[in-house]
Amino acid sequence: MRDYKVVIAIVLGLSLVISAYLIANAYKYKYESTQTISVTGLAKKDFEADLVRWTASFQRKRMDLKTASEELNKDREIVKQFLISKGINPKELVFDAVNIDKDYEYISEGYGKSQRVFTGYNLYQNFAIESTDLDKVESISREVSNLISQGIELNSNSPNYYYSKLEDLKLELIAQATDNARKRAENIADKSEASLGKLNNAQMGVFQITGQNIEEEFSYGGVYNTTSRKKTANITVKLIFSSK
Repeated sequence: MRDYKVVIAIVLGLSLVISAYLIANAYKYKYESTQTISVTGLAKKDFEADLVRWTASFQRKRMDLKTASEELNKDREIVKQFLISKGINPKELVFDAVNIDKDYEYISEGYGKSQRVFTGYNLYQNFAIESTDLDKVESISREVSNLISQGIELNSNSPNYYYSKLEDLKLELIAQATDNARKRAENIADKSEASLGKLNNAQMGVFQITGQNIEEEFSYGGVYNTTSRKKTANITVKLIFSSK
């Protein structure tokens, strides 16, 4: 009976040792199999816009609609000839439809009462120029005071700048950011005395375009600066690798 108890104790002891070994190795295998290296690659590039868009509008206000329309037509012809004389191709110039508003104002009649009075028809027309000759359009946008001196009620906006090869630029930066992320992962693996495994996941960050030499913050949804002629494009790519 005594020998039987000894045998049972030995068996139980061995069972505990084997169970502990199996659990430890299972945990070790799980830990090793879930080891990953997560890195973020960066890429940016300075570039210059190759397309400019400039918009402005002119208006006339008269009590008589016909008179206002006739004067606005004359203004449109003056604006058109001015722009053509400055080197603008008529194909680059687009006039929008004429907008007509009826203006009113309230005149006090005393005792808290007021009367709504018609003050005239306000006609205005927008136009836009799109060109690849940025210098020319910039120069013209600064010379519109010549039109104002001719009696044109002109409202001019600042030019906006765009890049026609934006998709090509984006693909170029994605490739650079991906390469940068892989090199970072390889460096981490090397310093950790590990080897880089397969790529498990890849995520592209937000594409950002900011103006150069100005204070402009990145946005969660992305920034696309159109006010600066010289710009900087930024992108990030996140890669997750398994490691051995």
